[in-house]
Amino acid sequence: MTNLGTFLLDNLWPGVVVWSALYISDYGLTLACARMYRSGVSERIVFEGSFEITPYFQSDIDSLRVVSPRFLAAMLLTWVYLAVVWWLAAQSQPHLYEFVLGALISSQLAVHVRHLRNLFLFRAISGTDAVQGRIQYARPLTLRMSSVELLGFSVTFGVLFVFTSSWFLLGGAIACLGIALKHRRLANKPVASVMDKAAAVRTDGEPTLSSPISR
Repeated sequence: MTNLGTFLLDNLWPGVVVWSALYISDYGLTLACARMYRSGVSERIVFEGSFEITPYFQSDIDSLRVVSPRFLAAMLLTWVYLAVVWWLAAQSQPHLYEFVLGALISSQLAVHVRHLRNLFLFRAISGTDAVQGRIQYARPLTLRMSSVELLGFSVTFGVLFVFTSSWFLLGGAIACLGIALKHRRLANKPVASVMDKAAAVRTDGEPTLSSPISR
């Protein structure tokens, strides 16, 4: 392991700083893309439902809230989580912190690739005539596309792990796979809702009560 890698894993604060910077950048870039979307991009590309995929942050992004209590709470809890994991790794599980930090940082890097692509595309839409016409994405399709993209990152990190035996990369592979499966499950919710409603209708035409499934 390189000196930089050793420094990152043997001390708590470097990993916390790197992840925090990426996490703040993630939120900031999401807000920037959401503003561009509302300022004219939505005339060319329409996403059904919220611009934000993660349900936890949808209300904050939809309202373009710069200071989000939800964001701050999540970041604080992650700091505590990293501190506990680092302490446990120092006691008996040396690879545990490397795995967890890899999961957090690698998944953020994967998400940042999406942000940079969106920024490039949205600026082209706003400032040029490079994009013509109008396209609308149904919510399930948006989630499935996200799932496939993150699955690709998971496979990439997994292949690199095979050649390097890096627990950091293994963490990234598992984290991206978990998010991909989550988005796939969310994508299937609207479809399942329609099927449930159809199944809830009796032969006499009277619907039975069923719990709604929210996005």
